[in-house]
Amino acid sequence: MSVLIVVTGGTFDKEYNEITGELFFKDTHLPEMLKLGRSQVPTRLVTLMMKDSLLMTDQDRELIASLCINAPEDKIIITHGTDTMSVTAEMLSRAVDDKTIVITGAMIPYKFGSSDGFFNLGSALAFVQVLKHGTYVVMNGRYFDAGNVKKNKNTGIFEEIGN
Repeated sequence: MSVLIVVTGGTFDKEYNEITGELFFKDTHLPEMLKLGRSQVPTRLVTLMMKDSLLMTDQDRELIASLCINAPEDKIIITHGTDTMSVTAEMLSRAVDDKTIVITGAMIPYKFGSSDGFFNLGSALAFVQVLKHGTYVVMNGRYFDAGNVKKNKNTGIFEEIGN
C-alpha cells in the first residue's frame, strides 16, 4: 500500500517574491522533490491547504485529522509549518488510531536551493515505513513522539521536551 502525503503548507512550499521580498504560496513542490530524490516509495499526494502554521486553526487541524482517519492508507506524512507542528502532532495523537503519522517541515523554503526540506522529506519517507502506529514529528534526521517535542526557537532545531 502507498504512503499518503498530505500538504498543509508551511515553509516547505513557500516561494519568494523578489519585488516585494515577501514569502507566498503557489503550488506544492512535493512532486518535484519526490522525482529529484528518485523515490521509489508509492505515494498518493493530497494538497489539503497551503497555510503558514501560525495561521492554522483548530478547524484546520480537525480537517487534517478527518482526512487521516478516513484515508485508506495507514502510513501518512504531513508537510507542515514548523512553528505549530508539535501542536498538530499532539492533537492527531489523540484523534487518530491504527496509523503511522509523520509530520515534517522545513526551516528554509525548498525553492531557496539550500533547504533542509529535501532531507526532512527523505527522513519522513524512511521513518513512516518503519515506525509503529502513532504520531511523530520528524526533523533534523530524528523522530520525536508527539507530545514530547518542541522547536527550539534559539537554535532552529527540534528537541525532546525537557532537554
